Amino acid sequence: MDSTVIITRIEELRTVMKSEGIDAFVFPSTDPHNGEYVPEHWKGREFISGFNGSAGTAVVTMDDAALWTDSRYFLQAEEQLAGTGFRLMKLKIEGTPTISQWLGRKLAANGGTVVGIDGMVNSIGTVEALADELRAEGGITLRTNFDPLKVIWKDRPAIPSDMAIVHPQKYAGESAQSKIARIRQVLRERHVEGMLVSALDDIAWALNIRGTDVHCNPVVVSYLLITMDSVTLYINSDKLTPVVREHLAANGVMTDEYENVKKGLAGYDGYNILMDPDETCYTLYKAYGDRPKVLAPSPLPSMKIVKNETEIMGYRYAMLRDGIAMVKFLRWLVPAVEEGGVTEVSASDELEAFRAEQSLFKDISFDTIAGYGAHGAIVHYEPTPETDIELKPEGLLLLDSGAQYLDGTTDITRTIALGPVTDEQKHIYTLVLKGHIRLAMAKFPANASGTQIDILAREAMWREGLNYMHGTGHGVGSYLSVHEGPHQIRMEYKPEPLRAGMTVTNEPGLYLAGKFGVRIENTMLITEYMNTEYGRFLKLEPLTLCPIDKAPIDVDMLADEELDYLNDYHAAVFKSLSPYLDDEMTEWLANACAPLTR
Repeated sequence: MDSTVIITRIEELRTVMKSEGIDAFVFPSTDPHNGEYVPEHWKGREFISGFNGSAGTAVVTMDDAALWTDSRYFLQAEEQLAGTGFRLMKLKIEGTPTISQWLGRKLAANGGTVVGIDGMVNSIGTVEALADELRAEGGITLRTNFDPLKVIWKDRPAIPSDMAIVHPQKYAGESAQSKIARIRQVLRERHVEGMLVSALDDIAWALNIRGTDVHCNPVVVSYLLITMDSVTLYINSDKLTPVVREHLAANGVMTDEYENVKKGLAGYDGYNILMDPDETCYTLYKAYGDRPKVLAPSPLPSMKIVKNETEIMGYRYAMLRDGIAMVKFLRWLVPAVEEGGVTEVSASDELEAFRAEQSLFKDISFDTIAGYGAHGAIVHYEPTPETDIELKPEGLLLLDSGAQYLDGTTDITRTIALGPVTDEQKHIYTLVLKGHIRLAMAKFPANASGTQIDILAREAMWREGLNYMHGTGHGVGSYLSVHEGPHQIRMEYKPEPLRAGMTVTNEPGLYLAGKFGVRIENTMLITEYMNTEYGRFLKLEPLTLCPIDKAPIDVDMLADEELDYLNDYHAAVFKSLSPYLDDEMTEWLANACAPLTR
């Protein structure tokens, strides 16, 4: 985006801020449902800054502007913020001030006392934490009842109006009525009479509905109010087909207009209500008034992440079809690159086309990350017409992609040698592969947290003073969000226990800025391993079916058990996929999956 456009928007914002008596305004990456991915209508941070990464917070004062984001987006943010007046603040890097610290210094210098933030797109926890921090910085107050974007965003996209659809029980494995009954039972155990559900993927899961309101995420913009004797879905009525209305009614769900959720909360007659402080927006929290509230994590994510047998079988079928698409793409890729004319964007499009040939395909599960050469070192690089480069028959292509199928969601990363690779590339690639395999081989007690096994993916890297700053694994939804929590595998403490039936990715990586990047990812299923006098133990089973490129491997770096694991994995991939491929593809796959020897 032209930096002058951003400069003009900042000037217009400051004019509005001055008229409202606001000295600084904070723009998050979230929407009223606090999801990771948001509809265009709520992409205020991108509008005001020009930075379009999925995570970041922009802050504008009367004489300065800054944007905070994490290591996945440092390089991207530097490029997109250049010339806009925004400075980049690198999260988790020593010397980087917090938003509150930065605002404290800025406002102290110019005598400002009021910071604005839209309470409709910020959670209870976010607003209250920021308010406390700003008070500690010198009595700065936080205003939450004003959205300047309503004034300055002249062509703001509308709230999505696409139709909702029913997600059949043959894929969901459980009726909405049964899920609601289980939710109510958990609420009773917590001594709560009802709850407001804001997270769109939780609503979609609970009611067995899906939609297209969020890019790559099959969800519907709505709220869900569950009490002990009623369930109300707040959704724009023009999104409801007769089939969806019948489905909801059959499962005891009433409907009301999306904008009436405040009225619904005002008319709620239970003694108390549960609101998740990390999911419920501050405006709705305040609208409920001073009546008793229980601020606690929603029970739905922890229920949703343990998959039933139908969902698990759906993953297996989805991964099979996804593996077929990946094999066809990989067979095409290297010869096509050698012929010339293949770019990051065209390769991404080709992969999507192979996936679209598969039955039950609905969409990609996120924008494909196709980083060639130095672009591979940008952790979440997404090629655009402006950044697109041609692939050459040398070096590494990092390809992180996935698909939404009616019976499952996929997420896979392969780093592919397009031709000769350097010794350095082989060394880094093999370090990442060692981490991937060590974690894949993990055996651990039931209810351990992901943090306790994260070291397995990093230990070989740490020995050489290398590391990556993103998480090692996240849950994957069942025809839902490709990023599903609360469980994660990462360095930072995540207490959610790991349980059989969960999905989790295994995706260590290393990134050498200006040179190349490597990441290898499979989606895994947590399954039972054994019971002993010390309790139950779990293991990780790969769901992803696709060969891992052997060309960049320094086999001397692999321990015997690591080499055995890789060969066993490839044998399983060949056995699963070969019956569905023609002779030419089968021959290619046989070579790709042939045992690696020293």
